[in-house]
Amino acid sequence: MKNRVCVGLIAIFVLFSVPAWAAPALPRDVINDLNAIEARLEARQYGAVIERAMVQAQRFAGGNAADRFASALYRQLAASALSSVGRYADAADQLATARAGMEDAETAKRWRLQEAGLRRAAGQRQQAVEQLSRWLDEHDKAGSAVEEQWRLVRWLAQDKQWQVAADRLAAISEPKRSQARRELALAVYLNAGQPERALEGLLSTLNETTEPAQWRQAARLAQGAGAIPIAAAIWDTAWRLDIFTDSDDFWQLIALHRLAGTPARAAEYLEAALANGRVVRSEITLRLLAQSWLQARDVAQALASQRALAQMTRDADEWRLLGQHAYAWGRNAIAATAFEHAVALGDEQAQQWLASLHLPPSG
Repeated sequence: MKNRVCVGLIAIFVLFSVPAWAAPALPRDVINDLNAIEARLEARQYGAVIERAMVQAQRFAGGNAADRFASALYRQLAASALSSVGRYADAADQLATARAGMEDAETAKRWRLQEAGLRRAAGQRQQAVEQLSRWLDEHDKAGSAVEEQWRLVRWLAQDKQWQVAADRLAAISEPKRSQARRELALAVYLNAGQPERALEGLLSTLNETTEPAQWRQAARLAQGAGAIPIAAAIWDTAWRLDIFTDSDDFWQLIALHRLAGTPARAAEYLEAALANGRVVRSEITLRLLAQSWLQARDVAQALASQRALAQMTRDADEWRLLGQHAYAWGRNAIAATAFEHAVALGDEQAQQWLASLHLPPSG
């Protein structure tokens, strides 16, 4: 961290009045000394600043209110110089001590924020998190601290404190987030075991993108959160918008609708695909179509699809299955015809079903 922690407080506190807090009056020689040290700091004479500021800070540490105020200012200057030469931990220690001796609450809070950054730069990660957390908790206007809120979430995520990061993230009020922040929020919520919150964030931004990966991710999150109807709706929308276009996407669309309790929609997509040649008319596709209509409890469509499957396969089992469905729905004429076909193909079970209808086999 190359930025110095110099805040230029000397002129502010000493030469001008501060309505919220009246700074103790300092002797002229102390004011001159502070300004001289600040000038050396600006001239990058860091070693001289550190030596002089720390000696003076210690000298005034145990005196009256004015002395303690001067000591805090000296330590702040020392912290600036120390951070400039990469001694971040020492700089943070000086700021912490200065903060403890500073009676002005706003200045103390500002120094806490600077200390947090120094602790992080020094590798004192947990201490940095604690100081930034305290700064945010003390901050009067949370809405004006969005940048620092995100900084804390990022630090917590880097330290894999996912649950704490998620709690902090939930408190951030921000009308629109950047892509980087959306990705960070997604990672936090997923690792914290809160896929529903991750999904909520993704759903709010899907209408802004035609990137297939983001739509797939949203659908997977919905599935992971047990929100299968939402996953199906996401996939369906992406399909209709031509965001998803390949064969695997189509079959996933069918599967999701069947899982989501909207099998009729799956069947409609299948029939359209069969009609336009997108899907080959095969035993597999016809069976899936029949199963989808059956799941939707659309009697006419289910029986018609099962009949088409039986006719294609010329399989006794398929004819018997058609007869059983028709029988269950009271379509005895269709059932009888189906059982007769199955009997003709050597199915003994179908003979028993046919007998239950009290109708003799034809021919």
